Amino acid sequence: MIRKYLGAVLVITSLFAACGKDTKGTENLTITGKVDGLKQGKVFLYHVQDTTFVVLDSLVVDGKSADFTFKHHLESPEMLFLSLDRGHSSSIDNQLGFFAEPGTMTIETTLKNFYKDAKVSGSQSNDLYNEYLKSRTLITDRQNDLYVALFEAQKTNNAASLDSLQNVNKKLTGRLFLNAINFALNNKNSDVAPYIALTELYDRNIKYLDTIYNSLSPEIVNHKYGKSLNEFIQERKKEEAKANE
Repeated sequence: MIRKYLGAVLVITSLFAACGKDTKGTENLTITGKVDGLKQGKVFLYHVQDTTFVVLDSLVVDGKSADFTFKHHLESPEMLFLSLDRGHSSSIDNQLGFFAEPGTMTIETTLKNFYKDAKVSGSQSNDLYNEYLKSRTLITDRQNDLYVALFEAQKTNNAASLDSLQNVNKKLTGRLFLNAINFALNNKNSDVAPYIALTELYDRNIKYLDTIYNSLSPEIVNHKYGKSLNEFIQERKKEEAKANE
């Protein structure tokens, strides 16, 4: 289940499901923002439901204003996405994910750098998730540098250097998972914790997922990602028990 969910989160396609159920009148989240430089196109707000992208709302920009306002009802903090249809122009930079929570949020970005220039405010969950992403980037940046060195070692057939670099890469990969585990455990009162477990640790030893789930506060356990994590753990345990029969 979660592997399909992950695929949906990481790979955006141009196909969207029909709009989700009508929650008009019960909205507890207001998102206002602007895409500077956007003269014509369409802005979509959507989330992932049962491994499928579901459009929650959309707005046509017709040259008058690049401002947008979306209202939605959240049962609990959740990762939402803005998607940009640029009209006649094309770009791979059309997707922005953010951790939404009930209240008022503001998102300001640009047409030129839709993801990179985005400034999101009004969500403590999003601020916390960005902290995690920054800690993760410190490790992945080192890995990216390492991949260049690995490529050079392969080109020159330097076996000793290649072996050493591969060992370093293995350690960095271990640090990535350890960083995810520690961040989730240190933020057990946030919906970010089970989300990290589901998206970063889904293929790790089940004991790590169990440890994170058992550390969650009662409130988070009953939220969307807490419930999803529990379902995934039970599914993994059934699969592993069946494999060992």
